[in-house]
Amino acid sequence: MTVGIFDSGLGGLTVLDAVSKRLPDVNFIYLGDNAHAPYGVRDADDVYHLTKAHVETLWDMGCNLVVLACNTASAAALRRMQEDGVPKGKRVLGVFVPLIEALTERNWGDNSPPREVAVKHVALFATPATVSSRAFQRELAFRAIGVDVETQACGGVVDAIEEGDMILAEALVKSHVEALKRKMPHPEAAVLGCTHYPLMEEVFQAALGEDVTVYSQADLVAASLADYLERRPEMRGDDLPARFLTTGDPGRVSDRATQFLRRRISFEAAPKPA
Repeated sequence: MTVGIFDSGLGGLTVLDAVSKRLPDVNFIYLGDNAHAPYGVRDADDVYHLTKAHVETLWDMGCNLVVLACNTASAAALRRMQEDGVPKGKRVLGVFVPLIEALTERNWGDNSPPREVAVKHVALFATPATVSSRAFQRELAFRAIGVDVETQACGGVVDAIEEGDMILAEALVKSHVEALKRKMPHPEAAVLGCTHYPLMEEVFQAALGEDVTVYSQADLVAASLADYLERRPEMRGDDLPARFLTTGDPGRVSDRATQFLRRRISFEAAPKPA
């Protein structure tokens, strides 16, 4: 069956790769809004309208369930879309939930009062828009108390990755980790709050040190999605072929995607939003 995956650009391919391995019987339609990437420097209204338009495209194509494989979209658009009303039989999920579940060691549906958790000092590396939304801190506070979260807006990292300049991306990551450590010298855990960042996970880990647990989203999202589809099989959508769609230049995006996943990925032009 078929599930939609939406991202502002190429970062969601880290999620796609993990969920494809976890759910080999599910086809995925991936839509990257490369023409407007990165979302992390856009204001909340802009992110909301772009995200909503492309999620609706995936719904119209027959995907009952769309995963926002983009933390900025999850932070700035998901709750608003849900509050505005989702069409009957359709769902949109974000990537924060599996992270919060992992950090707090409790299921999303657990509505008991917040409680103390093992991790006390958390570093959040994310885009400027995700940091300013405070969505991560808000969702964490619903479930845990006594957790000190220090954020670091990682300007430029997504742009460098989208351009394929991994040398610049590595230098920027090291700089942002140094900036975070000046504010929180000894984090216990680090959250890579952008789906582009797993491509630089080894750089983050080396800069942070071996004693810091790095939470990267791809595998957490894959496990969470597998559990969700087992409980909600009706959300698997129509039986459609897997496709890669982009609002950018298909040839250029295909080359970048192939470089990231180390297997040939062929993108085609995405349908224009209604």
